[in-house]
Amino acid sequence: MSTCSTVSQDLDEPIAGTAATATTWLLLEQPGPWGAKALTQSHLDPALGRALEAAAQGTGVRIALIRRPGRHADCGTLAERRVYAAHTAPGNVWLHSATTRDPRQLLDLDFAALGKGDHRSFGSALQGQPHTRGPLALVCTNGKRDRCCALLGRPLAAELAASGVDGVWEVTHLGGHRFSPTLLVLPYGYAYGRAQAHAVKEVLHSVQEGRIVVQGCRGNSAWERPGQAAELAVRSAAGVYAAEALSVVRTDGAAPRWEVTVAHVDGRHWRVVVAQEASVPPRPESCGSVLGSPARMDVVAVRELTVTTAVAG
Repeated sequence: MSTCSTVSQDLDEPIAGTAATATTWLLLEQPGPWGAKALTQSHLDPALGRALEAAAQGTGVRIALIRRPGRHADCGTLAERRVYAAHTAPGNVWLHSATTRDPRQLLDLDFAALGKGDHRSFGSALQGQPHTRGPLALVCTNGKRDRCCALLGRPLAAELAASGVDGVWEVTHLGGHRFSPTLLVLPYGYAYGRAQAHAVKEVLHSVQEGRIVVQGCRGNSAWERPGQAAELAVRSAAGVYAAEALSVVRTDGAAPRWEVTVAHVDGRHWRVVVAQEASVPPRPESCGSVLGSPARMDVVAVRELTVTTAVAG
Protein backbone atom coordinates (compact mmCIF):
# COMPACT_ATOMS: atom_id res chain seq x y z
CA MET A 1 0.00 0.00 0.00
CA SER A 2 1.43 3.35 -1.03
CA THR A 3 1.07 6.07 1.60
CA CYS A 4 2.50 9.56 1.96
CA SER A 5 5.14 8.18 4.33
CA THR A 6 6.24 5.36 2.03
CA VAL A 7 6.52 7.76 -0.91
CA SER A 8 8.55 10.22 1.19
CA GLN A 9 10.88 7.47 2.37
CA ASP A 10 11.26 6.00 -1.13
CA LEU A 11 12.24 9.47 -2.39
CA ASP A 12 14.71 9.83 0.52
CA GLU A 13 13.17 13.20 1.42
CA PRO A 14 15.36 15.03 3.97
CA ILE A 15 13.70 15.70 7.31
CA ALA A 16 15.97 18.30 8.91
CA GLY A 17 14.15 21.60 9.33
CA THR A 18 10.63 20.13 9.34
CA ALA A 19 9.69 20.24 13.03
CA ALA A 20 6.62 22.11 14.27
CA THR A 21 7.57 25.47 15.79
CA ALA A 22 6.74 26.28 19.41
CA THR A 23 8.81 27.78 22.17
CA THR A 24 6.47 26.21 24.75
CA TRP A 25 4.32 23.08 24.61
CA LEU A 26 1.16 22.74 26.69
CA LEU A 27 -0.19 19.18 26.86
CA LEU A 28 -3.57 18.14 28.27
CA GLU A 29 -4.61 14.55 28.85
CA GLN A 30 -7.80 13.74 26.96
CA PRO A 31 -8.75 10.08 26.44
CA GLY A 32 -11.13 8.84 23.81
CA PRO A 33 -11.22 9.49 20.07
CA TRP A 34 -9.73 12.60 18.47
CA GLY A 35 -10.93 14.36 15.34
CA ALA A 36 -8.67 16.09 12.82
CA LYS A 37 -8.93 19.31 14.85
CA ALA A 38 -8.58 17.61 18.18
CA LEU A 39 -9.06 20.58 20.51
CA THR A 40 -12.59 21.05 19.19
CA GLN A 41 -13.24 17.51 17.90
CA SER A 42 -12.76 15.23 20.88
CA HIS A 43 -14.51 14.56 24.18
CA LEU A 44 -13.04 17.82 25.45
CA ASP A 45 -15.66 20.57 25.62
CA PRO A 46 -15.33 22.22 22.18
CA ALA A 47 -16.05 25.66 23.66
CA LEU A 48 -13.05 25.17 25.96
CA GLY A 49 -10.99 23.97 23.02
CA ARG A 50 -11.81 27.13 21.05
CA ALA A 51 -11.01 29.32 24.06
CA LEU A 52 -7.63 27.61 24.53
CA GLU A 53 -6.79 28.03 20.85
CA ALA A 54 -7.62 31.74 21.09
CA ALA A 55 -5.59 32.18 24.29
CA ALA A 56 -2.50 30.57 22.76
CA GLN A 57 -2.67 32.45 19.45
CA GLY A 58 0.55 34.34 18.75
CA THR A 59 2.16 33.49 22.10
CA GLY A 60 4.59 30.77 21.01
CA VAL A 61 2.59 28.20 22.99
CA ARG A 62 1.39 25.14 21.11
CA ILE A 63 -1.41 23.11 22.72
CA ALA A 64 -1.85 19.41 22.10
CA LEU A 65 -3.94 16.63 23.60
CA ILE A 66 -2.29 13.48 24.92
CA ARG A 67 -3.52 10.04 25.98
CA ARG A 68 -1.98 6.83 27.23
CA PRO A 69 -1.09 4.26 24.54
CA GLY A 70 -3.68 1.54 24.01
CA ARG A 71 -7.39 1.34 23.34
CA HIS A 72 -9.16 4.65 23.10
CA ALA A 73 -12.63 3.96 24.40
CA ASP A 74 -13.60 6.82 26.70
CA CYS A 75 -15.18 5.11 29.70
CA GLY A 76 -16.69 8.15 31.34
CA THR A 77 -15.28 11.34 32.80
CA LEU A 78 -11.62 11.28 33.74
CA ALA A 79 -11.33 12.23 37.41
CA GLU A 80 -7.85 13.69 37.11
CA ARG A 81 -6.02 14.71 33.98
CA ARG A 82 -2.28 15.07 33.59
CA VAL A 83 -1.07 18.43 32.29
CA TYR A 84 2.46 19.24 31.13
CA ALA A 85 4.14 22.48 30.12
CA ALA A 86 7.61 22.53 28.57
CA HIS A 87 9.79 25.43 27.41
CA THR A 88 12.34 24.42 24.78
CA ALA A 89 14.63 27.44 24.28
CA PRO A 90 18.24 26.55 25.27
CA GLY A 91 19.35 28.27 28.44
CA ASN A 92 15.87 28.13 29.93
CA VAL A 93 14.66 24.60 29.24
CA TRP A 94 12.12 23.25 31.72
CA LEU A 95 9.35 20.68 31.99
CA HIS A 96 6.64 21.01 34.64
CA SER A 97 3.66 18.78 35.36
CA ALA A 98 0.36 19.05 37.19
CA THR A 99 -2.98 17.31 37.53
CA THR A 100 -6.37 18.92 37.23
CA ARG A 101 -9.96 17.85 37.78
CA ASP A 102 -11.24 20.78 35.73
CA PRO A 103 -9.44 21.51 32.43
CA ARG A 104 -11.02 24.98 32.39
CA GLN A 105 -8.26 25.89 34.86
CA LEU A 106 -5.94 26.09 31.86
CA LEU A 107 -7.64 29.34 30.90
CA ASP A 108 -6.09 30.89 34.04
CA LEU A 109 -2.61 30.46 32.57
CA ASP A 110 -0.63 33.46 31.33
CA PHE A 111 0.01 32.21 27.81
CA ALA A 112 2.20 35.13 26.77
CA ALA A 113 4.47 34.55 29.76
CA LEU A 114 4.54 30.79 29.16
CA GLY A 115 5.63 31.37 25.59
CA LYS A 116 8.53 33.47 26.85
CA GLY A 117 9.62 30.80 29.31
CA ASP A 118 8.01 32.06 32.51
CA HIS A 119 6.32 29.13 34.27
CA ARG A 120 4.96 30.95 37.32
CA SER A 121 1.32 30.91 36.17
CA PHE A 122 1.54 27.14 35.64
CA GLY A 123 2.44 26.88 39.31
CA SER A 124 -0.19 29.30 40.57
CA ALA A 125 -3.10 28.16 38.36
CA LEU A 126 -2.47 24.41 38.47
CA GLN A 127 -0.06 23.92 41.39
CA GLY A 128 2.42 22.67 38.79
CA GLN A 129 5.83 21.40 39.85
CA PRO A 130 9.04 20.52 38.02
CA HIS A 131 8.78 17.11 36.34
CA THR A 132 11.30 14.91 38.13
CA ARG A 133 10.94 11.70 36.14
CA GLY A 134 12.46 10.90 32.76
CA PRO A 135 11.84 12.65 29.43
CA LEU A 136 8.50 12.51 27.64
CA ALA A 137 8.19 10.65 24.35
CA LEU A 138 5.17 11.97 22.46
CA VAL A 139 4.17 9.87 19.45
CA CYS A 140 1.69 11.30 16.95
CA THR A 141 -1.17 8.82 16.50
CA ASN A 142 -4.02 10.96 15.18
CA GLY A 143 -5.35 8.95 12.26
CA LYS A 144 -8.08 11.52 11.61
CA ARG A 145 -5.36 13.92 10.45
CA ASP A 146 -3.49 11.29 8.47
CA ARG A 147 -3.80 7.51 8.36
CA CYS A 148 0.00 7.12 8.56
CA CYS A 149 -0.06 8.53 12.10
CA ALA A 150 -2.42 5.74 13.17
CA LEU A 151 -0.92 2.95 11.06
CA LEU A 152 2.66 3.68 12.13
CA GLY A 153 2.39 5.84 15.26
CA ARG A 154 0.04 3.69 17.35
CA PRO A 155 2.14 0.50 17.05
CA LEU A 156 5.28 2.47 17.96
CA ALA A 157 3.66 3.99 21.06
CA ALA A 158 2.30 0.58 22.08
CA GLU A 159 5.67 -1.12 21.59
CA LEU A 160 7.49 1.51 23.64
CA ALA A 161 4.94 1.33 26.44
CA ALA A 162 4.93 -2.48 26.45
CA SER A 163 8.72 -2.56 26.73
CA GLY A 164 8.57 -0.45 29.88
CA VAL A 165 9.66 2.92 28.50
CA ASP A 166 8.45 5.57 30.94
CA GLY A 167 6.89 8.81 29.75
CA VAL A 168 5.32 7.53 26.52
CA TRP A 169 2.16 9.32 25.39
CA GLU A 170 0.14 9.49 22.21
CA VAL A 171 -0.24 13.08 20.97
CA THR A 172 -2.67 14.73 18.57
CA HIS A 173 -0.48 16.50 16.02
CA LEU A 174 3.20 17.15 15.37
CA GLY A 175 3.01 18.00 11.66
CA GLY A 176 4.82 16.23 8.84
CA HIS A 177 2.55 13.19 8.42
CA ARG A 178 4.77 11.93 5.61
CA PHE A 179 7.60 11.44 8.11
CA SER A 180 5.50 9.07 10.28
CA PRO A 181 5.95 7.77 12.82
CA THR A 182 6.79 11.19 14.25
CA LEU A 183 7.94 11.86 17.78
CA LEU A 184 8.57 14.85 20.04
CA VAL A 185 10.89 14.50 23.02
CA LEU A 186 10.55 16.86 25.96
CA PRO A 187 11.98 18.81 27.72
CA TYR A 188 14.43 19.79 24.96
CA GLY A 189 11.84 19.91 22.18
CA TYR A 190 13.59 17.91 19.44
CA ALA A 191 11.32 16.16 16.97
CA TYR A 192 12.12 12.94 15.10
CA GLY A 193 10.73 11.28 12.02
CA ARG A 194 10.54 7.73 10.66
CA ALA A 195 11.10 6.66 14.26
CA GLN A 196 11.71 3.05 15.25
CA ALA A 197 11.48 1.76 18.83
CA HIS A 198 15.19 0.94 19.22
CA ALA A 199 16.15 4.40 17.94
CA VAL A 200 13.63 6.10 20.25
CA LYS A 201 15.13 4.29 23.23
CA GLU A 202 18.57 5.56 22.22
CA VAL A 203 17.20 9.11 21.89
CA LEU A 204 15.61 8.96 25.35
CA HIS A 205 18.74 7.47 26.94
CA SER A 206 20.80 10.27 25.41
CA VAL A 207 18.35 12.94 26.60
CA GLN A 208 18.64 11.62 30.16
CA GLU A 209 22.38 12.21 29.84
CA GLY A 210 21.83 15.69 28.38
CA ARG A 211 22.75 14.77 24.80
CA ILE A 212 20.91 15.09 21.50
CA VAL A 213 20.82 12.37 18.83
CA VAL A 214 21.04 13.97 15.38
CA GLN A 215 20.16 10.85 13.39
CA GLY A 216 16.52 11.08 12.26
CA CYS A 217 16.08 14.49 13.90
CA ARG A 218 13.67 17.01 12.35
CA GLY A 219 14.84 19.93 14.50
CA ASN A 220 14.25 21.82 17.72
CA SER A 221 10.79 23.36 17.94
CA ALA A 222 12.22 26.52 19.53
CA TRP A 223 13.55 27.65 16.13
CA GLU A 224 11.94 28.45 12.81
CA ARG A 225 12.66 25.98 10.03
CA PRO A 226 15.90 27.56 8.69
CA GLY A 227 17.26 27.69 12.24
CA GLN A 228 16.31 24.06 12.85
CA ALA A 229 18.28 22.92 9.81
CA ALA A 230 21.23 25.18 10.64
CA GLU A 231 21.52 24.02 14.24
CA LEU A 232 21.45 20.35 13.25
CA ALA A 233 24.08 20.99 10.58
CA VAL A 234 26.41 22.57 13.15
CA ARG A 235 25.88 19.67 15.54
CA SER A 236 26.89 17.24 12.79
CA ALA A 237 29.78 19.28 11.43
CA ALA A 238 31.33 20.19 14.79
CA GLY A 239 30.36 17.09 16.76
CA VAL A 240 28.34 19.08 19.30
CA TYR A 241 25.79 16.90 21.06
CA ALA A 242 25.26 18.56 24.46
CA ALA A 243 21.56 19.39 24.71
CA GLU A 244 21.67 23.12 25.44
CA ALA A 245 25.05 23.93 23.88
CA LEU A 246 23.76 25.67 20.75
CA SER A 247 21.39 28.56 20.10
CA VAL A 248 20.19 30.25 16.94
CA VAL A 249 21.09 33.87 17.67
CA ARG A 250 20.44 35.54 14.33
CA THR A 251 18.72 34.82 11.03
CA ASP A 252 19.34 37.15 8.08
CA GLY A 253 17.59 37.02 4.74
CA ALA A 254 14.25 35.65 3.64
CA ALA A 255 12.95 32.75 1.60
CA PRO A 256 14.46 31.17 -0.37
CA ARG A 257 17.86 31.89 1.25
CA TRP A 258 18.97 32.67 4.78
CA GLU A 259 22.21 33.16 6.67
CA VAL A 260 21.77 31.72 10.15
CA THR A 261 24.19 32.43 13.00
CA VAL A 262 24.49 29.60 15.51
CA ALA A 263 26.29 30.21 18.81
CA HIS A 264 27.87 27.76 21.25
CA VAL A 265 27.80 28.45 24.98
CA ASP A 266 31.63 28.37 24.89
CA GLY A 267 31.68 31.42 22.59
CA ARG A 268 32.14 29.77 19.20
CA HIS A 269 29.91 30.92 16.34
CA TRP A 270 29.00 29.48 12.95
CA ARG A 271 27.42 31.05 9.88
CA VAL A 272 25.14 28.61 8.08
CA VAL A 273 23.65 29.23 4.64
CA VAL A 274 20.24 27.57 4.27
CA ALA A 275 18.34 27.47 0.97
CA GLN A 276 14.67 26.63 0.54
CA GLU A 277 14.04 24.31 -2.36
CA ALA A 278 10.87 22.73 -3.74
CA SER A 279 10.88 18.96 -3.42
CA VAL A 280 10.86 17.12 -6.75
CA PRO A 281 9.28 15.05 -8.07
CA PRO A 282 5.88 16.08 -6.64
CA ARG A 283 4.59 13.92 -3.81
CA PRO A 284 1.58 13.88 -1.45
CA GLU A 285 2.18 15.93 1.71
CA SER A 286 -0.42 13.76 3.45
CA CYS A 287 -2.50 10.75 2.51
CA GLY A 288 -5.38 11.64 0.23
CA SER A 289 -4.00 15.08 -0.70
CA VAL A 290 -3.10 16.24 -4.18
CA LEU A 291 0.52 16.00 -5.26
CA GLY A 292 2.63 18.96 -4.18
CA SER A 293 6.22 20.12 -3.87
CA PRO A 294 6.78 20.71 -0.14
CA ALA A 295 9.56 23.10 0.78
CA ARG A 296 12.78 21.54 1.99
CA MET A 297 15.62 23.21 3.89
CA ASP A 298 18.99 22.53 2.26
CA VAL A 299 22.17 23.51 4.13
CA VAL A 300 24.50 25.00 1.53
CA ALA A 301 27.47 25.92 3.74
CA VAL A 302 28.63 25.77 7.37
CA ARG A 303 31.49 28.09 8.34
CA GLU A 304 32.95 28.63 11.79
CA LEU A 305 33.53 32.32 12.44
CA THR A 306 36.49 33.96 14.10
CA VAL A 307 35.76 35.91 17.28
CA THR A 308 36.04 39.27 15.51
CA THR A 309 33.75 38.17 12.67
CA ALA A 310 31.15 36.87 15.10
CA VAL A 311 31.15 40.13 17.10
CA ALA A 312 30.90 42.21 13.94
CA GLY A 313 27.90 40.14 12.81
